[in-house]
Amino acid sequence: MQTHINLPSTLKLEIDLTDEQFFQLCQKNRDYRFERTALGELIIMPPTGSDTGRRNVKITTQLEIWNLQNHLGEVFDSSTGFLLPNGSQRSPDTSWIKLERWNGLKIEQQEGFAPICPDFVVELRSRTDSLKDLQKKMQEYIQNGAKLGWLIDRKNRRVEIYRPDTEVEILENPLTLSSEDVLPGFILDLSMIL
Repeated sequence: MQTHINLPSTLKLEIDLTDEQFFQLCQKNRDYRFERTALGELIIMPPTGSDTGRRNVKITTQLEIWNLQNHLGEVFDSSTGFLLPNGSQRSPDTSWIKLERWNGLKIEQQEGFAPICPDFVVELRSRTDSLKDLQKKMQEYIQNGAKLGWLIDRKNRRVEIYRPDTEVEILENPLTLSSEDVLPGFILDLSMIL
């Protein structure tokens, strides 16, 4: 008789790890995505589903094309981890850091989980993602120094825009998103993402 175990799509464990141990855990288990909350809770996520991955690359590609034309910062994909000021280690789906902030880090810091919060973050909600958990994560980015964040909710065809000291703005079924003065002139085309 076969027994089937139904596990949640995201596992949360309480394991006491140093920053270096956490980094090594991530390096030795590259088939999984790991994050760690400010309280030390370890979050283990499966690899992104194919459809979400193909949509996410469209976001990152558009941002990188804009960045190559403007030379204002560095673009990062979903496999990049950052050590935020509150002690959590997070991996946004797409992110960007101003060049002077990135260059202000030591080489060793850039090679590990950089101790910096990106200036701009994007989270693309997949079918199995909890909206509530993603909203908390977006608030955490803003509280730790992000200047702008987009939570793209494909399921509900809407985008939540996060900014410091401002209420969350919700756009229903937008065609494009403007990054305002954070990434001057960057407009994200959502036609193949939503």
